[in-house]
Amino acid sequence: MKARNLFAFLGSVLILCASFNNEAEKTNPFDVIVIDAGHGGHDPGCNGGNSREKEVTLSIALKLGKLIEDSLKNVKVIYTRKTDKFIELSERSNIANKNGADLFISIHCNANDNKEACGTETYLMGLHKSEGNLAVSKRENNVILLEKDYKTNKAYEGFDPNSPAGHIIFSLMQNAYRAQSIKFAGFVESEFKQKSSLKSRGVKEAGFLVLWRSTMPGVLIETGFLTSESDRKTLANDSGQVVMSKAIFEAVKKYKTAVK
Repeated sequence: MKARNLFAFLGSVLILCASFNNEAEKTNPFDVIVIDAGHGGHDPGCNGGNSREKEVTLSIALKLGKLIEDSLKNVKVIYTRKTDKFIELSERSNIANKNGADLFISIHCNANDNKEACGTETYLMGLHKSEGNLAVSKRENNVILLEKDYKTNKAYEGFDPNSPAGHIIFSLMQNAYRAQSIKFAGFVESEFKQKSSLKSRGVKEAGFLVLWRSTMPGVLIETGFLTSESDRKTLANDSGQVVMSKAIFEAVKKYKTAVK
């Protein structure tokens, strides 16, 4: 990221933070959730065995949405995608912003060259506290390379996915909804511990493009590693996806009660 672009980026960050803080002071009813199934279309995400991330995330997202629609009648569910469709990263958060969402949930699957790596992780927008966190955000952010016009898309503020500084700069972006995001992320990982056989790797922070423009509490959930045989057994079948969606649903219910 060039120096002048960096200064422009930092300026926009300050303006956004001020705007978000003003919005955060408002009290709104908890009535809109946006569920984002990661990847899609010509972006398969990560793979493991015969499983593709875009298919697993969509299945979990739809199951989660149905649980909310059936049980929380006063909460409207909006999906960034309900089919195998490619959605730009900037549009995913834009969908949430346009609909005045009270919570943004982006669902993903993880991958690692180390096949022993396993477990769930729930991320909020924040600091790259480890090389591992940075690696995850780089992998997810690199999706913009599949977008034809990402270099001219003003929503990305000149972000260069090929520049290490482009990822690290997100450490300066502080989410106005940090406390709420931490609370919900904690509920998610707690429910995973109780309801699934997958190891919880805990709540983490990193700079994700899909989260940094959203003007509400939000998390990116890595539901497990498709490169792990044990995790894949859960994520690749319907019963395992039901377990994961129910865990996230219980977290939503707890969060809804907590923020009243």
